[in-house]
Amino acid sequence: MRRMVAETRLHPADFILPAFVREGVSEPVPIAAMPGVVQHTRDSLKKAAVEAVEAGISGIMLFGVPEESKKDAVGTPGTDPDGILQVAIRDVRAEVGDDLLVMSDLCLDETTDHGHCGVLDEQGRVDNDATLERYAEMAQVQADAGAHVVGPSGMMDGQIGVVRDALDQIGREDVAILAYTVKYASAFYGPFREAVASSLQGDRKTYQQDPANVRESLRELALDLEEGADMVMVKPAGPYLDILARVADAVDVPVAAYQISGEYSMIEAAAEKGWIDRDRAILETLTGIKRAGAQNILTYWATEVARKL
Repeated sequence: MRRMVAETRLHPADFILPAFVREGVSEPVPIAAMPGVVQHTRDSLKKAAVEAVEAGISGIMLFGVPEESKKDAVGTPGTDPDGILQVAIRDVRAEVGDDLLVMSDLCLDETTDHGHCGVLDEQGRVDNDATLERYAEMAQVQADAGAHVVGPSGMMDGQIGVVRDALDQIGREDVAILAYTVKYASAFYGPFREAVASSLQGDRKTYQQDPANVRESLRELALDLEEGADMVMVKPAGPYLDILARVADAVDVPVAAYQISGEYSMIEAAAEKGWIDRDRAILETLTGIKRAGAQNILTYWATEVARKL
């Protein structure tokens, strides 16, 4: 009876798998702060993509981790056609074709030697306009590599419009934009910084949102839609279900939510201690995210959960 009358149901197609691929490694590298998650080699990434297709999930979000020596002040690996992220996009497309929606993170934090999401000015502050020029180049390179969807995640003012224009200029109107519309300056990103080998010192409060604010998120939403976002996202998911519900109620485009590294690691750590039932906690959190209004959920458990549904 309970199953029959359930108002919210999870389905494999709800899920998008975030995946990290690291340049210059011959074996997958475990991420200590995220038990069960690795920095993939090119070969292990292709295997993960095939497994995702077999599990029935809808997409994969790729993050590239270049060799440390290649990082610089402007994130050159992010616009190099042979940069690790672009190579990974081509690899996954060649392996699974259109059976999996290939999405790419469009941000500079993985490729800069300072770890910020943009180009810095002489005072060490993120230069919004200079960063947008880099994002435009990144969008075109990622589209050329074969990305179905680009995900501008740096929270620069005007980034969606600039990316849309850049894609249209090269005739790639078919490439969709998943806007990181609501991205809070959260403590829960901690494990992710290890996952992408971030060089960040300090924080990103000057361009990510204040966790205390609601109206700011709704303004960001209106701006992203006006600039051409095809889909919008709330990140993190769990601590911001109220924001997710507000966003879902306000739009008629697909809404995604990202269950981020800290959310993942808390459950894995508590389960390892025997303090909670791991499988139940995973399903409960994912159900809550969908119930709040997410049509799609980025989660590191995507393939695992999809296999069980």
